[in-house]
Amino acid sequence: MRFTKMQGLGNDYLYVYGDVPENVGEICRKLSDRRFGAGSDGMIFISPSSRADFRMRIFNADGSEAKMCGNGIRCVGKYVWDKGYTDKTLLSVETLSGIKTLELSVRAGRVREARVDMGRSSVEEDIALPVPGFDGICTPVSVGNPHAVIFVDDAEAVRVEKTGPEIENCGFFPGGVNVEFVQVLSADELRMRVWERGSGVTAACGTGACASVAAATSKGFCEYGCPVTVVLDGGKLEITVQKDGSTVMTGPCESVYEGETDLC
Repeated sequence: MRFTKMQGLGNDYLYVYGDVPENVGEICRKLSDRRFGAGSDGMIFISPSSRADFRMRIFNADGSEAKMCGNGIRCVGKYVWDKGYTDKTLLSVETLSGIKTLELSVRAGRVREARVDMGRSSVEEDIALPVPGFDGICTPVSVGNPHAVIFVDDAEAVRVEKTGPEIENCGFFPGGVNVEFVQVLSADELRMRVWERGSGVTAACGTGACASVAAATSKGFCEYGCPVTVVLDGGKLEITVQKDGSTVMTGPCESVYEGETDLC
């Protein structure tokens, strides 16, 4: 199996063009291991689609399938353009959370950045989480996948690796949840750290950044229709959320290396 390791703000996946194998969970767990495999947050398989230009399927490092990945879909756009599967810079990609539209920015013959129409974010009423030792309030948000956004005074002080899984497994989110800890720096800048279900602590989460801005605008911390910079461990994303929930994400996408494995 040939793969390309790609990353968006340090959120790294192994990309394969072709059908998803039957033992994809086992393959993903082996290859994602950062000591005994290639090392990644998971794998993304790309194929033609009858409903869009391409289809993507996302598998987390633990082998479970995810509905959507914001950083991952930008890299899908780069993959198919750079490798000559398309010459279009406006693409549609089928995902388990619907069809998303990408606008690719090409410089020096390579895609460097992508703008993604993420669809509509849905913000729910705040809830108090039944987590011992945690007295925070959570704002549930859906961006095609579930998020629990928690506003904090100091994002750097949060023990994400401890509190993240406690919130995910507290029983309130039966299918699991991505957990974002967000500090409001200004009306147009947020600091976010994340625990991703199925992958753990990651350097960035595109859908999490969208969820965080959606929650922040609903609370009046940021303004609807204005670009907001989200500072993640791996870099920055620009997110704009409209009053109707329409959400657009812009950020970089990079190739790391090509590989081949016989682990499958």
